[in-house]
Amino acid sequence: MYKILTIAGSDCSGGAGIQADLKTIAAHKHYGMSVITALTAQNTTGVFGVQESTPEFVKLQIDAVFTDIFPDAVKIGMVSSARIISVIAEKLGFYGARNLVVDPVMVSTSGSKLISDDAANTLMGELFPLAAVITPNLRECEALCGFRVSCRGDMKKAAELLGKTYNCAVLVKGGHSAADATDLMYDRGNIITFPGKRIDNPNTHGTGCTLSSAIACRLAEGYPLEDSVRLAKEYLTGALEAMLNLGSGLGPLDHGYNMN
Repeated sequence: MYKILTIAGSDCSGGAGIQADLKTIAAHKHYGMSVITALTAQNTTGVFGVQESTPEFVKLQIDAVFTDIFPDAVKIGMVSSARIISVIAEKLGFYGARNLVVDPVMVSTSGSKLISDDAANTLMGELFPLAAVITPNLRECEALCGFRVSCRGDMKKAAELLGKTYNCAVLVKGGHSAADATDLMYDRGNIITFPGKRIDNPNTHGTGCTLSSAIACRLAEGYPLEDSVRLAKEYLTGALEAMLNLGSGLGPLDHGYNMN
C-alpha cells in the first residue's frame, strides 16, 4: 500500500476535489491523505460558495502529514491564492516531495476564470518547476499559453512550450475536444499520444481530479510516467463507462466501479 497526498479544495457533494481524489486513491488500494486548501458549497448544478483556508493552516496541514506519514506521491488541485501556492511550493521543496502531479484548475467547464492573474503566475513560477507532470485541459492550456488550443497541432505546440518553459512533463487533456478524447504529452523532448474514445456520458464532474489522482497513484507504484498516464486513462474510462447517474446536473463518476 502506497501513501498518496492530495492538496486541493473540498467538494461537499463528493464528485470532485478532495473527495474524488480520496475515492480514486482508495480504488487503487492505497492510503489517501489530504490538505484542504478551500471549502466549497457545490453540487452537480454549480458552485454556491467558497471559503479558503489560510496559508498558515495549509502550512500546518502539510507539516502534519510530512513529519509523520511521508507521501509516495502528491497531487495538487484547486489552489486559488498566490500566498497558499507559495506556502505549498516552499513546503514541498523543503520536504523533497516526490512524484508531484499538478492539475492546474484555472477555468471552469463553462469557461469561467477560477484563478487570479497573480495566483496563476505564482502557480507557473513556483509549482510547475517542481512537478513530474502537469495536466491542463484545452481551456487551461489557452490560459497558460495565450493562444487558442483546438486541434492536435495546437496541443503539441502548447505542450512543448509549457514543458520547455517549466522543465516538466505536460499532459494536455483532449476531453473538451469535439472529435475524441485523445490526450497528448510532452516529456523530455518526446511527444506521446494517448488515444481515447469519446464516451456518451454527460456525467463528467470531477474527471480532471480523478485522472491526476490516478496518475499519482501509478507513479507512487513505480510505473514510468507514460505507463502511469495510460493506466490512469484506463481507470477514468471505466469510471465513465459505469454510467453512474446522480444529481440533477453534471453528475459524478463511479470511482469504485473496479471494486465491485
